[in-house]
Amino acid sequence: MTSLIWALPSVIAWSKQLLDSYHHWIGRDLLVRSGSIEDQAEALFAAPFVVVSHGVETDPILNYGNQAALDLWEMTWDRLTRTPSHHTAEPMNRAERARMLQQVKERGSYDRYRGVRISATGRRFLVEDAVVWTVIDAQGRSLGQAATFSRWSRVS
Repeated sequence: MTSLIWALPSVIAWSKQLLDSYHHWIGRDLLVRSGSIEDQAEALFAAPFVVVSHGVETDPILNYGNQAALDLWEMTWDRLTRTPSHHTAEPMNRAERARMLQQVKERGSYDRYRGVRISATGRRFLVEDAVVWTVIDAQGRSLGQAATFSRWSRVS
């Protein structure tokens, strides 16, 4: 089932929001945007870099993770999309994470983020050079926040 997650209409629509918002804030495309939005959603899901996002709930819940994110956090799609976003960081790293996300909220994006995260099985990893951005709709309203990175390493 995981391999076809990208084909769900809601995931296709969210993939478009992720890609459009990234371009809005960063000024370039996250990936080559060729073909249909379905093709782009599939490419985003299969990308060799991590893309993960959460919504705007009071305690935001993860609502997207491409295959690289699912693998890194050692979660299924169903588990990921029920996980509070702050659970991706250990308790001692959550204040630093919250400060960074507040800056994203104020500025629209944050680049070169570096921080330790934790997988569902307790494996710790260091994220480097992450870009974090606000996901917006066509009217500029916030729909959540997303992050992408291609550099990480396991830490003990």
